[in-house]
Amino acid sequence: MAPVDISARTEYAVRAMLILAEAATTAAGPVSVETLAYRQTLPRKFLEAIVADLRAAGLVRSTRGARGGYSLTREPRDICLGDVFRAVDGPLAEVRGLRPHETAYDGVAEHLPTVWVAVRASLRTVLDETSLADVLSGELPEHVRALAADPDAWVSR
Repeated sequence: MAPVDISARTEYAVRAMLILAEAATTAAGPVSVETLAYRQTLPRKFLEAIVADLRAAGLVRSTRGARGGYSLTREPRDICLGDVFRAVDGPLAEVRGLRPHETAYDGVAEHLPTVWVAVRASLRTVLDETSLADVLSGELPEHVRALAADPDAWVSR
């Protein structure tokens, strides 16, 4: 299993979704791709493709016209980071293209699928239990704050 890699695509998607979450909380209306790109210094063309994936996943809707743009389909508290990750990059964890629970090994590695499933579960614990509203407000779930509060969490290995 490769190291967990948060792609530029996923990072940009989350940053754009946070702008849309802010717009939803202030009733600012739809936000154009140009505004999304400008506000977070993101490449517009790349962001257009990302927003198309978010739309296909049902996380955003588009509005046409002079005051058109994109808006969330649900409240920011009802969209978790895991939803955004999956919309633009697929499953949270894969092992050579298989879901962790689909792997099987013989001999000394026979228990490895349990580890892969645990890795996926740990990602879900953070990403599926942290909403856009949590990130926007900074009021992250206690277990997420506890993980980040461990000084060792900030050390590269």
